[in-house]
Amino acid sequence: MAMGKMTLKDVDLAGKRVFLRVDFNVPQDKKDPSIITNTQRIDGAVPTIQHCLKKGAKSVVLCSHLGRPDGQVVEKYSLAPVAKALEGILGQEVTFLKDCVGSEVEAACADPATGSVILLENLRFHIEEEGKNEAKEKADPAKVKDFRASLAKLGDVYVNDAFGTAHRAHSSMLGEGYETKVAGFLMGKELASFGKVLNKPRRPVLAILGGAK
Repeated sequence: MAMGKMTLKDVDLAGKRVFLRVDFNVPQDKKDPSIITNTQRIDGAVPTIQHCLKKGAKSVVLCSHLGRPDGQVVEKYSLAPVAKALEGILGQEVTFLKDCVGSEVEAACADPATGSVILLENLRFHIEEEGKNEAKEKADPAKVKDFRASLAKLGDVYVNDAFGTAHRAHSSMLGEGYETKVAGFLMGKELASFGKVLNKPRRPVLAILGGAK
C-alpha cells in the first residue's frame, strides 16, 4: 500500500493481461522527432513492466500520450520510436499497434502469446482521451463511452504508473471498466514519498519542486 492505494504487490498477476498506463511523453529532437533525446520516462516504467512479466502476466499492454496532437493523427507524435527504444531497454520484442482502441486492437490484445509486451499508439490521437480539443470543442459523450469501453477490453488488471499525468482526469487515467486497479512501482514510489513528507516529515523540511521532460 502507498498512501492507502493498492500497488502491484497486492495483486496476483499470474495469467492476467495487464493494462499499464505509463507516461512516455518523452522529449524529441526538434529536427527529427523520431529521435528520443532522453529516455528517463521509459526507464522509469521498466521495473513495473519487468515485475509483471516475472510474476507470470500473460501480457503487458502499455498506453501513453505523446505531445499535443489535439485529437488528430499527427505522425511526429507517433509512439513507434518509443516502441523501438523500449525494445532496446527491455531486451525483448515490443509489439507496436497502430491504434489504441477499436476491433483490431481488441483482437490483438485478446489472447496474445504469454509474456507479450504491447505498446499502443498515442492515446491523444483520439479526442475522446482528453474529452476536448484546444478549441474547447467537447468530445461526443457516446464516443467517449465507447473509447473507454474499448480500453477496458485490453486487459484484466489496470495499473497506473503515469505519475506525471496523475492530475488529469483523462479516459485512460480512470481505469473505467476494470474491477482491479492498482498503482505501479513508479506511482507507488512517488505516493510513498508524499506520504512521508505529509504525514511524518523529518524536520526541518525543505521542499524542492521540479521536473524533467
